[in-house]
Amino acid sequence: MGSDDIPHSKLTGPLRRQSVKKNVAAIHVSGKLTLLQRKLSNVLLLNAYDALISKPKHQIDAQTLCMMVGYNSNDMETLKQSLRSLAETVAEWDMLDENGKQEWGVSSLLSYAKLQGGVCEYAYSPALAEKLHDPKVFALINLNIQRRFTSGHALALYENCYRFVRTGSTGWWDIALFRRLMGVEGSAYYESFKHLNAKIIKPAVAEVNKTSNILLTPEFKKMGRQVAEVRFLIKENPQLAMLDIDDGAGVRQGAVYTQLMELGVSDRLARQWIAEHGEDYVAEKVGYLKGRKGVDSPVRYLSAALRDDYKDAPAEAVKEVSPEVLAAAEARKAAEADAARRTAAEEAVKARERALRAQRLERIRDLAAGRSPTQRDADKRLFLSRLEDEIDREEFRRRGWSAALLAGEMTAFWEELIPGAFDELAGQGSGGAARRPG
Repeated sequence: MGSDDIPHSKLTGPLRRQSVKKNVAAIHVSGKLTLLQRKLSNVLLLNAYDALISKPKHQIDAQTLCMMVGYNSNDMETLKQSLRSLAETVAEWDMLDENGKQEWGVSSLLSYAKLQGGVCEYAYSPALAEKLHDPKVFALINLNIQRRFTSGHALALYENCYRFVRTGSTGWWDIALFRRLMGVEGSAYYESFKHLNAKIIKPAVAEVNKTSNILLTPEFKKMGRQVAEVRFLIKENPQLAMLDIDDGAGVRQGAVYTQLMELGVSDRLARQWIAEHGEDYVAEKVGYLKGRKGVDSPVRYLSAALRDDYKDAPAEAVKEVSPEVLAAAEARKAAEADAARRTAAEEAVKARERALRAQRLERIRDLAAGRSPTQRDADKRLFLSRLEDEIDREEFRRRGWSAALLAGEMTAFWEELIPGAFDELAGQGSGGAARRPG
């Protein structure tokens, strides 16, 4: 058989690398981190991200750091232990470089960390910082999503799958590599695929699908009678749009965002501009706008300034604008106004949906409060018995009738228990007691 006849589509792992043209890279971080330590590593990375390449070290207020990952803000010993664990954790990469040559590397996750005067100072090795800063290699994790995870294995699986969301699949992973990513290598118990699947894969997939902005479907490949490889098919989770999970909390604390709000820019558009252009560029154009007089629509003017890079020109370089340019500008303004109207309409619909969900939840809490203590206990037991997913049951045990994720199920339950309980809300939004998609 000639080399042109090799069935590359049936090969896996290193055997397929010769046909890979793009930098399909991955950084594998040891899974032997606790849930809180894994969350801590993501907060530190997010804090340092903008200056990963330009600054050798980074700082964050220690109490703020503890608060963001769920530590007691006075528990410095736990924070010290977690930072020590990150410094002892290995990050490993194996990828094609820009010239198509194979590159392997290894580094501690943090090169050093110290606590002094209520401030946490830390650094990454230069090689790892370069990899972490490349979005093709490493995906920043939405902190609002990670806070929802209750399992370290689920968060580890999410982190290792999320970077492949655009390609739709992780590709095939050797089972030994997967055990290492989950932090269970060396465990005799998880040498059995039956145990690995039942205790790690199935629960982790269920929590990722329930908690995050992606949906995973595992697939397995056997060698003989043994499962030798696993991959995860990935697609976006449409349900997350209804959960209002937002990754703009950090941006909203900035001075540029505040200036945009004062000009009347919508939250969504402000975050989009900052993400696309960077705070410095947006601040420059805000300053340019403030130097103009008689601007009727600051938002539209600023949009054009960002797009076309408006700058103050020397007086001698100023020329009369031609009719064609004016006509094109008016056409752009009309298109932007139309887009703004559509965006406003979409946001209004979403706002009504959020308001209706909030009203339903309030109605549910009122219905529950109006029952006798004996009835309330019976209602909870009956509702729990109808939940098939253990993650759903745990969510209800923790939050009771305030569990927003179960709004659809709870609405249907109370509508069945007390027919007409939501009739007064029926005309206020689309749909009545619709169940949440599974």
